[in-house]
Amino acid sequence: MSVRVVLADDQPAVLAGLALILGGAPDIEVVGQAGDGEAAVALCRALRPAVAVLDVRMPRLDGISATRRIVADGLADVLVLTTFDLDEYVFGALRAGAAGFLLKDTDAAGLVAAVRTVARGDGIVAPGVTRRLIRAFAATAPGASADARAALPTLTPREREVLVCIGLGLSNQQIADRLAMAESTTKTHVSRILAKLGLRSRVQAAILAQEADLSGGEGAGRTGRGA
Repeated sequence: MSVRVVLADDQPAVLAGLALILGGAPDIEVVGQAGDGEAAVALCRALRPAVAVLDVRMPRLDGISATRRIVADGLADVLVLTTFDLDEYVFGALRAGAAGFLLKDTDAAGLVAAVRTVARGDGIVAPGVTRRLIRAFAATAPGASADARAALPTLTPREREVLVCIGLGLSNQQIADRLAMAESTTKTHVSRILAKLGLRSRVQAAILAQEADLSGGEGAGRTGRGA
């Protein structure tokens, strides 16, 4: 089954390029294109794609606000793709629930791989911002971090094991292999972990796991980039 994707960017040339790259992959289908955030949300609501690829700077509704609406309503997983490597965009997108954050200098193969990764239920963050993101998470979102930390004791032993694996950057399939369970069971555990900790995305869970040193310091700099 093809991965259904909605694209949103206010630059027609960029939008056309993204559609060409992703549409050329045999397992990806671009089902809708939007030039602003409001249109992107409407398309996701109507078409229910697996992944929405959104720019940050768009008219009517910016990409971060659009991400928040799309994720809150369970319309799609979001991959934010932007030119701007700014902390406010990185943190804003991930707090809004984006499953991934990439820069537009990512090559075609990297973009296709990222869409596939997000569609599998995994997260991905541009390598250039990962370490900075982990270091700054506690300082930039102390309230959310404290609330999530406080909820850690509510996790079952198995859920805690899964969270440790997320913090190590393992994909759902890799977690399933390591813990000897079905991938579908892994996905269920991930969903429950996010709900219990009050987190919006797998990337946030990976950052929390590393910040809380649940992984024992292994895998630093890798946040859910299972491929």
